[in-house]
Amino acid sequence: MSKISNVLICGLGAIGTIYAVAIQKSGFANLKILVDSQRLKRYTDNPICYNEKKYFFDYILDADRSFKADLIIIATKNQGLAAAVKSIKNFVSENTIILSLLNGISSEEEIEKFYPGKTLYSYFVGHTSSRTGSCITFDGVGEIVFGEKYNKSFSDRVNFVSEFFDSAGINYSVPEDMEYSMWKKFLVNVGTNQASAILGGEYYLFHNSEKSMNFAKALMKEASAIAQKSGVKNAEQLLPQAVDIIKSMLPNTKSSMLQDIEAKRETEVDIFAGKVIELGKKYNISTPYNTMAFEIIKALDEKSKIYNQVS
Repeated sequence: MSKISNVLICGLGAIGTIYAVAIQKSGFANLKILVDSQRLKRYTDNPICYNEKKYFFDYILDADRSFKADLIIIATKNQGLAAAVKSIKNFVSENTIILSLLNGISSEEEIEKFYPGKTLYSYFVGHTSSRTGSCITFDGVGEIVFGEKYNKSFSDRVNFVSEFFDSAGINYSVPEDMEYSMWKKFLVNVGTNQASAILGGEYYLFHNSEKSMNFAKALMKEASAIAQKSGVKNAEQLLPQAVDIIKSMLPNTKSSMLQDIEAKRETEVDIFAGKVIELGKKYNISTPYNTMAFEIIKALDEKSKIYNQVS
């Protein structure tokens, strides 16, 4: 592979749409959007609306064998990861690079089980996007953070993706220590995603309520202790840096988990509190705050299912 020419995106939620629009507008790649037959009809009948403009994409079904991707971007919710991993099979070639923009710290490991040596570490960071039905709003402030586990010098894979993102006008960064960077994002999600879902507050709440911020910190401290025990370099810096990120969030925006709660969608609590609890048991670290958050958010998920059934 001399450059990235064929791109497949799996998952057309908020993050997937941001990059589908950017790549299509750039014209620097042959872009396909992977869907099932149900979504194909839905998107055809009711096109995705991004910042008040409708977009039509080139959709492809998982049974198609005519397309091989140089780059696959998985941007589903965590609940859709297992299905996504199976559905991309026909589009993976010897040189395919896979980026997983899912929240959490474990999706790359899951993908590597099926496609060894294909996946770079990656995540999205930026201002929160919002989604109402098929309409997505985003102010454009964000980037893809990606790379090998350590990036003192760039690998060929990192160079290929960097060159493509430059051509497509996509903001990105490649930190020297990708493991540390992913854990920092994980702490922010464990803290404000979960605390905001329980408290029902925008980021403004954490900027102005000491007790709300302390609740988020308590959740993050448990994750930070696990990071230190598991050998993440400079893990003692994670918590203060995560707090700084929370303070920089736009005050009147909502976390993705709070948006899920309000829209009665299933949350991703399993990859946040659920993962902290799992790793806490592994490293013999107590996780009472995340255990409590897990039970409360699971109850909210159950509430959403009940109300969805009767509405």
